[in-house]
This record gives sequence, structure tokens and C-alpha cells, in this order.
Amino acid sequence: MLTRTISIRVRYGETDQMGVVYHANYASYCEVARVEFFRQIGLSYKGLEDSGIMLPVTELKLRFFKAAVYDELLKIDTSLVEIPTAARIKFVYKIYNEKKELLTEAYSELAFIDKVSRRPVRCPKELIELLKKLSDG
Repeated sequence: MLTRTISIRVRYGETDQMGVVYHANYASYCEVARVEFFRQIGLSYKGLEDSGIMLPVTELKLRFFKAAVYDELLKIDTSLVEIPTAARIKFVYKIYNEKKELLTEAYSELAFIDKVSRRPVRCPKELIELLKKLSDG
């Protein structure tokens, strides 16, 4: 499984009155981690969009174990579940606190969509080849 890691510090505005991260913000953390996953492998979301491909989220699942809190540095591991062969790509996320405790596990599925027609398309061949190359090495 191809995995990339980023760090995010919890900002005050992402927390509730108790200093605990509001649950909806975890979806944003996953989005940032996914965008950075692509950047770290040498491909940008903007580049995909410029080439006519959009990636809307079709499924998102979050499982919470422990709360993240204000000013905590989170580590997010983003893993590609499998190399896409059709019009979908799937990711698993693990969010850890500074003590390396697992806070949240998440799963997302995205569809490759043609920017103009808004119809599903297959994963770009170049992306498949890049992912295969990185997975083998």
C-alpha cells in the first residue's frame, strides 16, 4: 500500500468551546492529506483539473477513537487502497496525535469525472503508471 504522511496543527477555529476538534473538521483534514498525497507523488489536484479531470468525493467514513485538541500537532497517514483500474480511487487515513495515539481512522472514495460532461471517466493512464512505479519501488 502506497502511503504518504503530513502534519497539521489544530487551529483554534477548528475546535469547540472545550478546545476539542469539531467532528466535521476531520473531513477537511482528510482532504488536505489527500491533496498533499498527490503533491508528494509528483501530481497536483490542480494539474488533474487543468487536464479536465475532477475528483468529487463519493463516499466518506470516519471512525473516532479519541479527540484531537487545540494546538496539537496531528500526523495523518494517507494510504492508497489499491491502484485504480476504473473510475474510482480509494484512500484510508489514520490520524495520530503527538503521543502517537490513533485518534481517527477514515476512508474515502472519489470518482474520476470529466470536467465538462460531468460524466465518470477511467483513471488517467499516466496516474496508473505513476502509482504502479511508486508501488513497485
